[in-house]
Amino acid sequence: MLAPALLLFCIPALASYAAPVPSQPQAQPARDVPHGRLDRLPPQSYFLVSAIFHYLGPSLAVLLFARIDVLGVAWLRIASAAVVLALWRRPWRLIGRLGAGERWNLLALGLVLAVMNSAFYLAVDRLPLSTVGAIEFLGTVILAAAGTRTRRNTGALVLTTAGVVTITSIRITGQPLGFLFAFANCALFMLYIVLGHRMANAGGRGAAPAGIDRLTGAMLIAAVIATPWGLSGALLAFGHPIWLLAGAGVGVCSSVIPYVTDQLAMARLPRATFSLMLALLPVFATIIGAVVLRQVPTVQDAAGITLVVLGVAIHQQERKQRGIRTAGIGRAEGIPDLPGHDELRQPGRTGLAP
Repeated sequence: MLAPALLLFCIPALASYAAPVPSQPQAQPARDVPHGRLDRLPPQSYFLVSAIFHYLGPSLAVLLFARIDVLGVAWLRIASAAVVLALWRRPWRLIGRLGAGERWNLLALGLVLAVMNSAFYLAVDRLPLSTVGAIEFLGTVILAAAGTRTRRNTGALVLTTAGVVTITSIRITGQPLGFLFAFANCALFMLYIVLGHRMANAGGRGAAPAGIDRLTGAMLIAAVIATPWGLSGALLAFGHPIWLLAGAGVGVCSSVIPYVTDQLAMARLPRATFSLMLALLPVFATIIGAVVLRQVPTVQDAAGITLVVLGVAIHQQERKQRGIRTAGIGRAEGIPDLPGHDELRQPGRTGLAP
């Protein structure tokens, strides 16, 4: 019941966000003025939706593994997400206007999505969802650490890392191949964050819809790249409409909703902040694994979840305090997305003169 209810809420809301907005003369940059219902929500809310579906979809996919090959399920996820996004966004209108650098970024993200999703499913076929989620987070610690400039944020990283270590007691001797796929997914997830954040901010302020269009192009590329190793395993589903529909549902839950909401969050959050918030992923993996797959968390898991939540809470508090101290400073156009420029990304400020 949870997935249909969230789908009914998210899809119309995302569609209303992406609808064209009449341009009006204004002094402030586009991102500073709320254009729709989703613009009035804090960017953290986009992340929460993404985190829920990030593991809800794979938990449903695990149930399909008994009937369809693992790589076949991965291909159904990628291909169905590409079809849904293409029908919604029609990205071919954008491709011709992209520069050479943006096209390379699009191709790179498509390759990462194809291999990352396949490696992730090969990992969750062998390991508990919470363990794969915890390993997936380890790479984001590096990205978050790159933006750490205060003692409070250092403490936040220590707490979140300790929480993940507590949630998962990594013992590689049990499933070496499963851990190999899990760590490969971890490395690719880091690339997804870097490339996705670059894509979300490629069009400047207020560029989230254009970022979604670029994401759609990357998903189409990913579907083509994954076809050689995934299509044969998915052919069985074409003879069973229910299985095919379930595979499409996995694509919507696993890729359409989380990747779109990631773009909405990345367009308004610095990469270091977004990376640290990803510490919540093992929490959602543990909860969803318990509810859907009956992988009940232990007391150790609960303690780890508490540490993760405390770490993220400390980091968010520091962000708000720094925003007060730097009142009146806006983000300069052309400032690269590098750690240490968080004070230039506060929404609602007047941009610096060129």
